[in-house]
Amino acid sequence: MPSKEFETLPNIYLVGPMGAGKTTVGRHLAELLGREFLDSDHEIERKTGATIPWIFEKEGEQGFRGRETIVIDELTARQNLVLATGGGVVTQAPNREFLKQRGIVIYLYTPVEIQLQRTYRDKNRPLLQVENPEKKLKDLLEARDPFYREVAHYIIETNQGAARDLAQKILNLIVSENVSK
Repeated sequence: MPSKEFETLPNIYLVGPMGAGKTTVGRHLAELLGREFLDSDHEIERKTGATIPWIFEKEGEQGFRGRETIVIDELTARQNLVLATGGGVVTQAPNREFLKQRGIVIYLYTPVEIQLQRTYRDKNRPLLQVENPEKKLKDLLEARDPFYREVAHYIIETNQGAARDLAQKILNLIVSENVSK
């Protein structure tokens, strides 16, 4: 049940690189708002009945991105939602439009060193199954950062504070901005 206090706020979408904490921060933010929380990667897996690594293996990144765009379109059409997106969601122009036009986009900026610490053991990240994951993370951030910034209404650095504190910071920022409008 959405909180009456926050029911006029649009959907909130979290973007950023893998390991930014989008899912963890998103869960806390949804709890604070009294909203449903969804993770677009989990929704893709639920709808297809396949894991993301399997989709990448069988259909390649392009196949995965096509599935992702369909899910992002569907999810951003819903109401009273906090959505954590996959790290590459911003690489597709339709996704950027859906996110920016249909809600408030928060870019969780995370330095590569922290991304590496948070992801180095995770085998469920197909793009990191390479010889030099640190270089891959640097390359991905370099390529995607302009897109994250393009869609973001707000940029929050995730290397300061716990996920719950970041969620509260995001909520305070959004509420103060929307009250003053």
